Amino acid sequence: MIEIRRIRFAPTEWLVAKRVVYRVAHSIFNEQRPLEESIAYYESQHELKDMDDIQKSYFENGGIFLVMTDNDQIIGTGAIRQLEGDICELKRLWLLTEYHGQGLGYRMLQACLAFAREQGYKRIRLETEREAQARAYSFYKQIGFYDIPHYTNENDDVALEMEL
Repeated sequence: MIEIRRIRFAPTEWLVAKRVVYRVAHSIFNEQRPLEESIAYYESQHELKDMDDIQKSYFENGGIFLVMTDNDQIIGTGAIRQLEGDICELKRLWLLTEYHGQGLGYRMLQACLAFAREQGYKRIRLETEREAQARAYSFYKQIGFYDIPHYTNENDDVALEMEL
């Protein structure tokens, strides 16, 4: 049974969620290295440093970190954190590729948006890559996100925003 819930305050669950993100990215970005080698490389670069301390990065920063599970196995993630004032950021919306096309990403996004609205945020932003993540970019545009200038120094090539 598919469920969406808050991530548990256990570093072991944080590691499982992080591995889901790496697995999806490995597939989407057509990484040539084996998965384990790729994870080791990106960990050495601190690629997902916000996930090293989810409590501090999200829960103590006006946000939430959600996981989607299928029979208690984490299959997806989605998070919100405060950027400034009444603006929040959507982060780590990832879903294992074998679950794509079932409306599950939409469900996770709606759970994140509901949380953002409950917290009183007025706008939500995100950054992504238009070509490598073409499906995600198209998905966000269909939901109502629009392009804006970059707001961080991340490697992503497009920033999006939506009124809540």
